[in-house]
Amino acid sequence: MTVSQYGADVGPRDARGLLGEAGSVAQLARGGPAVGFAVGTGRVAVALSAHGIAVHGIELSRPMVDRLSAKPGAGAVPVTIGDMTTTRVPGAFKLVRLVANAIMNVTTQDDQLTVLANAAAHLEPGGCFVVEVLVPQLRRVPPGEAAQVFRLDHDHVGIETFDDVAGQIAWSHHWIQARGRLVRHSAPYR
Repeated sequence: MTVSQYGADVGPRDARGLLGEAGSVAQLARGGPAVGFAVGTGRVAVALSAHGIAVHGIELSRPMVDRLSAKPGAGAVPVTIGDMTTTRVPGAFKLVRLVANAIMNVTTQDDQLTVLANAAAHLEPGGCFVVEVLVPQLRRVPPGEAAQVFRLDHDHVGIETFDDVAGQIAWSHHWIQARGRLVRHSAPYR
């Protein structure tokens, strides 16, 4: 999935739900500052900022940050370009958040533990680390099969393959209609 397609399906109903969700997460920050790992295009960070939370983002992808920068309210969300496994921003935070399954993009257990250690290093005592992650539906796959269709729309087909069950590695495959052509994107996750 390209940056231009990322988040394209977030409509007004989803935005209202996101603002409500951001309000719940803002309560965990208890008025203090937050840092968003893998802040992406900032849809959650900007919503948190709108709730009065000072938010700093960490993001590996410059194109994602460019998209964030174009959004209303993005000026209140400074972003450091870097990897969430090792990048530090100054200060102590009441909240570290890692949403939209981003932890799954880190595909080894050791590297995932490094992300958790980095989150802990950012938190002040008593702070919260919020992780949003789906649970792969391996049990829905019939015995002997290694894949399932998770999205089947006229402009987007998504298939999840379970390539290394013991290593906990799956792949997400997307075929998306974009600007009159079919675009394929596949990526591993853990």
